[in-house]
Amino acid sequence: MNRLNRLFRIFAVFVLFTGCNNAFAESDVTVGQLTCEYLANPMGIDVTNPRLSWILESSQRGQRQTAYQVLVASSEDNLKHNKSDLWDSGKVTSEQSIHIVYAGKPLKSRQRCWWKVSVWDKDGSQTAFSEPGFWEMGLLEKSDWRAKWLSISGESNSQEAQPSPFFRREFAAANGIKKARAYISGLGYYELYLNGQRVGDHVLDPAFTRYDKRVLYAMYDVTNRLKEGKNAVGIVLGNGWYFRHNVEEWDFHKSPWRARPTFICQIEIEFVDGSTDIIASDAAWKVSTGPIIFDSIRNGEIYDARLEMPGWNAADYNDSGWKEAQVVDGPKGKLCAQMLPPIKVVKEIAPVNLTEPKPGVFVFDMGQNFAGWAQLKVSGPAGAKVTLKYGDVIDANGTIDQKRYSQLTRQGFFQTDMYTLKGEGTEIWEPRFTYYGFQYVEVTGFPGKPVLDNLRGKVIHTSFESAGRFECSNGLLNKIQQATLWSYISNFQGYPTDCPHREKNGWTGDAQLACEMGLYNFDSASAYTKWMNDFKDEQRENGMLPGIVPTGGWGYDITWMKGPQWRSGFGPAWDSAYVLIPWYMYQYCGDTRILAEHYNGMKRYVDFLTDKSPDGICWLGLGDWCPATEQTDKKVTSTGFYYGDAIIVSKVARLLGKDEEARKYADLAEKIKQAFNSQFFDANTSRYAQGTQTANSCALYYGLVDTGSRQKVLENLIANIERHNGHLDAGILGVKYLLNSLTEAGRADVVYRMASQTTYPSWGHWISRGATTLWESWDGRDSRNHIMFGPISEWFYKALAGISAVPEYPGFKQIFIHPQPVGDLVWAKAEHKSPYGLVKSGWRKEAGKLILEVVIPPNTTGIVYVPTGNADTVTEGGVAADKAEGVKPLRTEPGTAVFNVGSGKYKFESSI
Repeated sequence: MNRLNRLFRIFAVFVLFTGCNNAFAESDVTVGQLTCEYLANPMGIDVTNPRLSWILESSQRGQRQTAYQVLVASSEDNLKHNKSDLWDSGKVTSEQSIHIVYAGKPLKSRQRCWWKVSVWDKDGSQTAFSEPGFWEMGLLEKSDWRAKWLSISGESNSQEAQPSPFFRREFAAANGIKKARAYISGLGYYELYLNGQRVGDHVLDPAFTRYDKRVLYAMYDVTNRLKEGKNAVGIVLGNGWYFRHNVEEWDFHKSPWRARPTFICQIEIEFVDGSTDIIASDAAWKVSTGPIIFDSIRNGEIYDARLEMPGWNAADYNDSGWKEAQVVDGPKGKLCAQMLPPIKVVKEIAPVNLTEPKPGVFVFDMGQNFAGWAQLKVSGPAGAKVTLKYGDVIDANGTIDQKRYSQLTRQGFFQTDMYTLKGEGTEIWEPRFTYYGFQYVEVTGFPGKPVLDNLRGKVIHTSFESAGRFECSNGLLNKIQQATLWSYISNFQGYPTDCPHREKNGWTGDAQLACEMGLYNFDSASAYTKWMNDFKDEQRENGMLPGIVPTGGWGYDITWMKGPQWRSGFGPAWDSAYVLIPWYMYQYCGDTRILAEHYNGMKRYVDFLTDKSPDGICWLGLGDWCPATEQTDKKVTSTGFYYGDAIIVSKVARLLGKDEEARKYADLAEKIKQAFNSQFFDANTSRYAQGTQTANSCALYYGLVDTGSRQKVLENLIANIERHNGHLDAGILGVKYLLNSLTEAGRADVVYRMASQTTYPSWGHWISRGATTLWESWDGRDSRNHIMFGPISEWFYKALAGISAVPEYPGFKQIFIHPQPVGDLVWAKAEHKSPYGLVKSGWRKEAGKLILEVVIPPNTTGIVYVPTGNADTVTEGGVAADKAEGVKPLRTEPGTAVFNVGSGKYKFESSI
């Protein structure tokens, strides 16, 4: 008996300390895709209570989480043995598997935290623990930085461009290197090298911020880059947005942070014996200039390969001719970890055509409009100069036309690289500290005649992962979808921009209009989180916001348009990005922290609008930008945004438990609604303002139309579209209103007709003219790579495939599947990686039936609308839908049967 007791105790200890996985009751649920603050295994977290999320997978219908347990340990070995010395959440009864706030021991700078999670499923069975994940804390305190900001010179007021500075430092490392980390920020941009090798694959790093408020730094694991004995670190800097040396329309040359390029770098080494060493940027570093003669974010880069310094970033290089680096004050902004994916070269494109419109002038056609640069491969004599000029429009002579873009950059050349050969075999070169929007590259000065292989396109953007996919039987719509995706990634370079060539500015209106389509298609939540912090940094005390974020001071007024009465910003259609994007993050990602962190700023902005709109009518702003012909009174759209902002602030206040403020802003919204209808609605004609598509759809979109008038306003809107032969006639605001208000009213068929047009004005007209990205204006006279008409992609998901989040269950905790099989569509399908897992909806018409296949991820539920001519004929998995496992009939609507479903895969069939 004693022997049996001893064996039992040994078994119990084994179960307790070896992961327990074999002791769990069987569950088909697996836990994976662990993220911390939206990122997988991130390095450089400076949130002291980071949020943890995971995704469940299961082949069983209706599977869900009923409880979870999170273990966090200070080492991978501790975690392996379930020694959760940082945090053991214990068993927490909850269905929440996103944004679980770390609640363990206080976290310290540099600390790596290993974690895993197990859940209990719907039957109460505990799953095996997930594979381990980790996050590593950055430098949380100012005192953690031993390094100093360095520059080539202490002088900062010169307007003149200077060659890029190269910095180096040699140091010795003792035996037994256990781990090493590099923390670095280089402004405007930097490249970091250790022992002759580039560290990391970031480009145009760090992401642009308002440098006098916030500066981002990156963190790298450089353990394998160091060696025992002599080492060398090298850094090269570019001007970026930090030192704008050319006069330009947006006054970045007057930015309050403006100074010569500078960096701060700290390499921390831990040895196996427990000792440490820090190599920090200080006066012991040396500096010189090299082959980068000139760099400018808008103009381009000049490089003379004859000035290269082989080995400059390696040990034992002779730097006796180099100067001492200068310690400088550096930017005033707080150093913060870069908690978003970096910009990277994500793809290489080969040109599809090469022409010679003039002798010695060669034009490469990349076949795709995108953001990035060209890599040149060339052989020739030393001193030969090759010029690469970038653009996305070809003039009548077959050469690149830059006139439409370059007029606002008032000095020097535009989107142009110049490379001088060193004359040593095949030379391969690409710029480092600039980027362009282009489809064509015009090459002159090339030794001999180039071939297609002499050029490659490098596509760059913030390297977030894809989160969605849409396809349908209409090939035109598929091309529009792809053009939208290319415009979105072209215009996300650490912050969302309007265009990648002419401006590269963070226009707030463009970005808020594209946010929903961005969240459907890309895992961009962490990037938007960063950008909202930029808004916080830019907002004035009175609540006012600029039209571009970040800004050096330009954009708080638009006196260049109408004179002194316009000294109140670009208006709520632009500024409301600060209200709308956090709200979209809540709806699409279930993120309440972003609401809490920015609530005061959102509220202050609405108060600013109230101060400017005493009668409830907002006159600020630009109005519906770039319509085809119909002009809409800007007071209509601005007041609509004002109303929508007040509603959102009221809802956010309610979510945060601020009931009195919730009532205040709800009452404000009602006042605005009454003023809107009194000012703009004509009861005799049932039209708003001039009766434009934008005016009527604005009123419908925001719910400003009284119930009794809604149908007539809708009919007026559709009649207007019919007068335009089924075409839209709206600008960037009206398009968003039209897509959503018509679909909400059950008229997705009208939208489909507009979306399928190939004549002016339409997306299809752009495609028929060869567009591979979205354009700024319907006639194509302006930019050929803008994202502001991007909500069409959002509509593909919401309407044609029918995937959307239920507002009362944010983050896709409950999912609407409401497809619209309109027009001549035969099939459509989409998938979206929601915070809880992959959602799919695909339908096809086949032999008089509609087949709808749906995937609802574990731990969520769905409301499925099955289009049908007869609700009694709907089946799921071959049996009557009301008898299928996990399917519960809710109601029947005209042409639709509605079902509640648990998680799982479903196949509905219905007669049509």
